[in-house]
Amino acid sequence: MASELSKIVLKKDDLTEVHVYLHGGTVTSWKCKGKEILFVSKQAVFDGKKAIRGGIPVVFPNFGPWKLGPQHGFARTATWKVHKQPEKDKDGNIVAVLLLEDTEETRKIWNHNFKFWYTLTLKNCEFSMEVNIQNTGAEDFEFTSLLHTYYNVDIEKAKLQGLQGCDFLDKVNGGEHKEENEFLQISANVDSVYKQTPNELKLLTGNHNIRITKENFPDTVVWNPWFEKAKQMSDFGDNEVKKCFFYMPNSRIQ
Repeated sequence: MASELSKIVLKKDDLTEVHVYLHGGTVTSWKCKGKEILFVSKQAVFDGKKAIRGGIPVVFPNFGPWKLGPQHGFARTATWKVHKQPEKDKDGNIVAVLLLEDTEETRKIWNHNFKFWYTLTLKNCEFSMEVNIQNTGAEDFEFTSLLHTYYNVDIEKAKLQGLQGCDFLDKVNGGEHKEENEFLQISANVDSVYKQTPNELKLLTGNHNIRITKENFPDTVVWNPWFEKAKQMSDFGDNEVKKCFFYMPNSRIQ
């Protein structure tokens, strides 16, 4: 079914490219010098209905459970338009722009008018995503946007640097805490929202380092369901929790 879904490819050369499905505007592959940076579950569903498990799903207009509609909003299961096909810019980078607009169906769930431009830029070994959301209606609205990134790593070796000293909400065990560790490693079920995080973090994988930068996304979510919770997910292999690190820049805007 994956081959039947529409997608675009940003191709820098034979070893450096990005694949993006219009279903959910989901980036499912980013290869740098032939190495896959992102994780997609072998059990991911490509049926054009369910969110794709892995890559970089786009969360909008809500993060988490939502009384108005599906968890994490509708963007990750909507069909996006190609506003600008992949093409080379003046600097030799490959740029594409996707667009999501309100429809009759989205307004039944969330009655607001909007345009969501999603600009993707592939350089040699750098991939950037720019979110631009415009309120095209007469009424103000609040929204949450998040880039739900699944990194392809060995979880026993991976560690995230840069969150030390940040306050975070522990959604698994409850309570608010301050991160004491210089390096964050995952060895259990984790679902934490870090507040006002630095604009640059580093993910050390044991083989290479990934520099992660953000702007106007004040918070950061770190998540891994671990073994027991993964068993409850039909589109996630029981042992795949050891193959990925979930880092998500998060923004709530009014």
